[in-house]
Amino acid sequence: MTRAELAQRIDHTLLRPTSTATDIERLCEEALHYRFASVCIQPCWLKIAVRHLQDSDVAVGTVVGFPLGANMSAVKLYEAEQALAAGATELDMVIAIPALKSGDWRTVRHEIEQIAALCRSATPAAVLKVIIECCYLTQEEKIQATRVVAEGGADFVKTSTGFGEGGATVEDVSLLRAAAPPHLKVKAAGGIRTVSLAMQLLQVGADRIGTSSGVTLLQQLQEEA
Repeated sequence: MTRAELAQRIDHTLLRPTSTATDIERLCEEALHYRFASVCIQPCWLKIAVRHLQDSDVAVGTVVGFPLGANMSAVKLYEAEQALAAGATELDMVIAIPALKSGDWRTVRHEIEQIAALCRSATPAAVLKVIIECCYLTQEEKIQATRVVAEGGADFVKTSTGFGEGGATVEDVSLLRAAAPPHLKVKAAGGIRTVSLAMQLLQVGADRIGTSSGVTLLQQLQEEA
């Protein structure tokens, strides 16, 4: 895989709570320079990112219900509406973890359906990635969550927020890919700091890599070449 090909699989991420406007501007400049697939930032920075990345191929992504997924569904829906109105074209929403762990799959599915419908109605249509936070789930819950994400109309199932007790693993990505129907893509995120791990995750089925170490991964790939 070339450096350009890897860059197109990376969501260049900065979700640190202490990030500043200057940090976001630097993130956007890096995304433009390396031609990453997108940036993924906190909602409060959307205005800056949209301005910096307008007329470019870099998508602007943000998070919804982050990082716990425990917001009321109406709050998540409003947050998604505001993000899309501000110019976001990709939303990474945390699944309703409390409902999931309680076995209330109806609530989980309905919430995804609502936000997926909102993304489809946006102009242009937005991409919805649903974070299931694998570190808190049993194997059976991961499989069922992936199926519900697909049934709800999302575009991606995503492994982790990066704020939980664990990040992306080869085993989890393999499991999600096997459980997902062909149209549902897989995003690996959380603790991906080496190009070796990134390549392993892509090989077992990840379509996107979410990482704050995107520049480092590309540098490592170039050094190995």
